[in-house]
Amino acid sequence: MKVVSIIGRMKDLEHVTTICGKSEVFHPDNALSFYSDTSQFTPLTEENPYVDPLQSLTDAVSSIRKKLTLLPEKKKASAAPMDDKQLFAYAQKIATSFSSLQAQRQKTQQQIQKYTQDLGQFEHFTGLDLDLDAIRACKYIKVRFGRLPKESFEKLNSYTENPYVIFFPSSNDEHHYWGVYFAPIELVSEVDRIFSGLYFERIWLTTFTGSPESACDDIRKSREKSINEIKNIDSQISSLWEKERAKCQYVYTVLTEKSVYFGIRRYAARYHGNFILTGWIPAEKQETFSKLLDEANSVEYSFADAKDELEHSPPIKLKNRLFIRPFEFFVDMYGLPAYDEIDPTPFVAFTYVLLFGIMFGDLGQGLVVSLVGWAMWKWKKMKLGKILVPCGISSAIFGTLFGSVFGLEHALDPFYRTVFHLEEKPIEVMDAQTTNMIIYTAIGIGLALVVVAILINIYSSLRRRNYESALFGPNGVAGLVFYCSVVIGFGGQLVMGWQIVNTAYVIGLIILPLVVIFFREVLGALLEKRPEDLPKNWGDFIMQNFFEVFEYLLSYATNTMSFLRVGAFVLVHAGMMLVVFTLAEMLPGIGYVIVAVIGNVFIMCLEGLLVGIQVLRLEFYEMFSRFFDGTGRAFHPVTVREED
Repeated sequence: MKVVSIIGRMKDLEHVTTICGKSEVFHPDNALSFYSDTSQFTPLTEENPYVDPLQSLTDAVSSIRKKLTLLPEKKKASAAPMDDKQLFAYAQKIATSFSSLQAQRQKTQQQIQKYTQDLGQFEHFTGLDLDLDAIRACKYIKVRFGRLPKESFEKLNSYTENPYVIFFPSSNDEHHYWGVYFAPIELVSEVDRIFSGLYFERIWLTTFTGSPESACDDIRKSREKSINEIKNIDSQISSLWEKERAKCQYVYTVLTEKSVYFGIRRYAARYHGNFILTGWIPAEKQETFSKLLDEANSVEYSFADAKDELEHSPPIKLKNRLFIRPFEFFVDMYGLPAYDEIDPTPFVAFTYVLLFGIMFGDLGQGLVVSLVGWAMWKWKKMKLGKILVPCGISSAIFGTLFGSVFGLEHALDPFYRTVFHLEEKPIEVMDAQTTNMIIYTAIGIGLALVVVAILINIYSSLRRRNYESALFGPNGVAGLVFYCSVVIGFGGQLVMGWQIVNTAYVIGLIILPLVVIFFREVLGALLEKRPEDLPKNWGDFIMQNFFEVFEYLLSYATNTMSFLRVGAFVLVHAGMMLVVFTLAEMLPGIGYVIVAVIGNVFIMCLEGLLVGIQVLRLEFYEMFSRFFDGTGRAFHPVTVREED
């Protein structure tokens, strides 16, 4: 990365931000953070004038269920240019037009809903031969339309105390009767009270005339008229959109660009009548970016190497080859490397594929995993899909070594007899002796990867001139000597029968490195000439470091033993497939095939998920923790058109 500092007159700031934005390689940073004395600087806190018109235009088009897209640069350049005043006026005009049509449509839609609701109520009373106008003209009786629960309607047959408690039904469904009852004016309160106790629900029919049948016809006509109005409004909206679509897309594109470019201004600072703008660009883009800035004649700029600006945390853009690049997804999950750290992606790519293949070793299932991963990337653009392709191939390779094809442990025996002249596959996973070999191999892989992680930390720390971590830390030279000495000395004696551990060995290669780790902070401060970092309270220092060294000792053991899961999953896979085929053999014919297929699918899903998570855990906790901090920040250049 290169850090670029741009200085110019305030009147040229808009031109400069446009140049920076169009370059699509400029990552702006707070200009004030690059100067020690900022008393004469003023941050720019201007309100973005393009946000509101852009939002109005977007909301208006979204309300008619259309989508605005950014025009390609060539197509945008071919349109007639518009200044800010014209852009704002057009956005307001379109927003008003579409909003007005949508308001009419919404009002008409509400009328249709009301008509539909009224029709649903009136249709229940079409069996009654009544004139609504005549009923309202009655002076001595009151009429109540509504519905009764079926249980209440049945109770009316036994009610004889009040002769006016009579309900005339017109229709019914599973739960209710719809109908009407009448009552004299002087007794209406008493009758209403009785029906209320029977859970009568009144329905008001005061807004319609004629019979219920004629009222329903009137409602249908009104609803049909409103539906036609909706169609007419939709036609107006479609016509307006077809007429204005090209211009809407252009205005949307220009407003979006201007809004994005204006956002760069908040990183700038004012110095009297001048501005100062600072940001980052890839080093290989320096020449191209310089030519763009030369278009602004009154602007001065300078470049500096990011290595000289580490205190400002240069942003990170990972660069890896095609096979390794998909595994940046996992690195980004943990955290990007700082600018002076090593990119762990190649290490992750190799170890993840290796461990996944060992733990999920099956030729047939591995090929299926690769195909599924390819499909996930091809059609869904899922980053995980590109990772599954090499993982599945690795599984297929180790599955060939283990002789497993969809759980059939001896399906490849003819292959080994023909090609390698062996009676059967070379590794019988479920054999007791082979099981021990698998466990020992898993621990050996763990030992090797922990050592590699420590070596990476030593190299990375030396690059960063962090000599305390490189030489004296638990993941430095002292930690490497201690770990290798314990492994070679005690492990060699246990496995190989080596008798190399003696007093001098223990003192020089085990105890002394631990003492160095214990006093790593003191030794680092003396070596790097940082007397201010020497302990102020030796009692607290000794107590704290005692527990830290104890924790380091535990981490050496637990990190190594965690790799037992690599061997365990080899055995688990074989054991689970053995269960599947044991169940399949209980069912003859087509039942055998069905159980075998379903069992394979289930185990591929379950074990694939578990292995993927467990390998990622080994990466993050057993290896990353030894050499990787992940404190970097991503390189996000200003861009309008995001890449797919």
